[in-house]
Amino acid sequence: MENSYGLWLLVIINSLVFIIFAFSFVKPKTSRDWRSFGGFSAFLVALFAEMYGFPLTIYLLSGWLSSKFPSVDFFAHNSGHLLEDFFGWGGDPHFGPFHIASYILIFYGFFLLSKAWKVLYKAQVEHTLATDGPYSYIRHPQYIGFILIMFGFLLQWPTLLTLVMFPILVWMYTRLAKSEEKDSQKEFGESWDEYAKRTPAFIPRRKKLTANS
Repeated sequence: MENSYGLWLLVIINSLVFIIFAFSFVKPKTSRDWRSFGGFSAFLVALFAEMYGFPLTIYLLSGWLSSKFPSVDFFAHNSGHLLEDFFGWGGDPHFGPFHIASYILIFYGFFLLSKAWKVLYKAQVEHTLATDGPYSYIRHPQYIGFILIMFGFLLQWPTLLTLVMFPILVWMYTRLAKSEEKDSQKEFGESWDEYAKRTPAFIPRRKKLTANS
């Protein structure tokens, strides 16, 4: 445990790298922006604190884990990828199916944040609705980007704290999205109503994806 964890410098470095990377895409301005970005940042700090600092989840569940998987040393760092252990994939967990899926979700989440920000920034400068790019498929691609990244990290390294935080943050993003929509309706009126009718909030319509593929 001493060799695998207690690496608090890595906690700081990884947290800063991902938080700054996300910040470069979303550039929060309003209090609403800062709340959404702050919740995402707290999730990352909690994740990396257990990934490299102190494995609280493994410590709390050590008795149950040891009884179910007696041959696994859960305080070895690679064993922190619990989903790979539970399904017994074996080998290097970094090349397991859950880890590969997490890479895809995290990459696409950041890609979505990047594409959404360009459209949103242009719309803010021109004082128009953001309806191009990702916004032509869903009304809140920035929040979906955050959710995909967090879910990707959950697949890679699930912890009790982040499992509790995830649904709370999804609920928070849903509330923030509804609040944004009320402001947009007041500002853009019929233009917003027409956009909202043809564009779903979070899950794109399959027909539109097929038509644009």
